[in-house]
Amino acid sequence: MGTRASGAFEVTTFEPVETEQREGAGFGRIRLAKTFTGGLSGTSEVRMLSVAGPSGSPASYVAVEHVTGELDGRKGSFVLQHAAWDTSGTTIRVVPGTGAGELAGLTGEFHLTVHEGGAHTYVLEYELG
Repeated sequence: MGTRASGAFEVTTFEPVETEQREGAGFGRIRLAKTFTGGLSGTSEVRMLSVAGPSGSPASYVAVEHVTGELDGRKGSFVLQHAAWDTSGTTIRVVPGTGAGELAGLTGEFHLTVHEGGAHTYVLEYELG
């Protein structure tokens, strides 16, 4: 990827919409909202589906996230797609074709880190085509 933007984000809303317990797993549908600062500044709305194992800890999740704001001085919006499997990794990518405004043609990968104490930081490696 050609360009990197980095900064921090805060989860401002975490709202369980639906939960369901099944043998060996708990399923959830959750709405989240975030605020970003740094190279990406703005807000997002997330729709997430998750499954937790018998211990209650998350086992995996998928989500789509609509981001609106400014990326390195360009205003617009785009969608991120999340896929995570236990603790072995998370993949978050810009969904091709979802960039709008000055972010039309955006592609890339979003890397997040949750630090001890709960702070969240990101690096977005991207290209604008």
